[in-house]
Amino acid sequence: MTSGETGAAAAAPASGAAASTAPAPSRRVLGTEVLLVLGVSIGASAIFATYRIVERLSRPEALSQQTAALNVSRLPDRPWFDLVDQLLRISLALVPVLLAVYLLSRYPGDGRRLIGLDWRRPRFDLGSGALLAMVIGIPGLALYVAALHLGIGVRIAPAALSAVWWAVPVLILAALQNALLEEVIGVGYLLTRLRELGWHAAAAVGAHALLRGSYHLYQGFGGFIGNAIMGVIFALFYLRYRRVMPLVIAHTILDVVAFVGYGLYSDELDSLLGRILGALG
Repeated sequence: MTSGETGAAAAAPASGAAASTAPAPSRRVLGTEVLLVLGVSIGASAIFATYRIVERLSRPEALSQQTAALNVSRLPDRPWFDLVDQLLRISLALVPVLLAVYLLSRYPGDGRRLIGLDWRRPRFDLGSGALLAMVIGIPGLALYVAALHLGIGVRIAPAALSAVWWAVPVLILAALQNALLEEVIGVGYLLTRLRELGWHAAAAVGAHALLRGSYHLYQGFGGFIGNAIMGVIFALFYLRYRRVMPLVIAHTILDVVAFVGYGLYSDELDSLLGRILGALG
């Protein structure tokens, strides 16, 4: 589909999704909608991450000597309130996901089916999701180590929760929340709307990749590069199969392994990383 095609033509429902009876919104309305959805979700994260990397670069320490801690305890001395805090943050972060699906359901119709956020193809979704996780995860670890070695990456502490009984379930929920937020909005919603706006497929893939890389800039430039590459692979997969569910599964697997693995074995993993970096010189 070329950039000269109209939004209505580009918005033809995929995979048998029911078409909306509402008239097609104008390009201006759709463009404003995209900016607003991104502004309350991953677009805002990209702005903060860009600010964060600028702030990190202003420090006297090299990037590789700095640490970005994820999934932290905000009330470590009050574990029950900390649990409620974690669950509230996870739940509220999913509201933009519901908004994106709602808007797609208004036009062009049946948002979940349109982007493949359903269980119509469970074997395909689980199999391709696991394969994508391996394709992304193993090279991603190598890139992370290389970025630290080159001084362009930040050390990541994927889990910094207190030693409480609910830590693992909360980390799994956080992984699922991240996956839904990034894949439903950043891939399913964004690529659908950009195509409806007449963007060429290559331009839409590039925009998604740059956005995904940008909201990971808090991890340093290694995080930007790795996630931009991941964005290209995920976007191309989505445009080929029109299913976001395998991407959600793959992303969830990656984050569960990172969050829970680090949460349980942080000392051992930090020691192993130190030995690897020491061997690299």
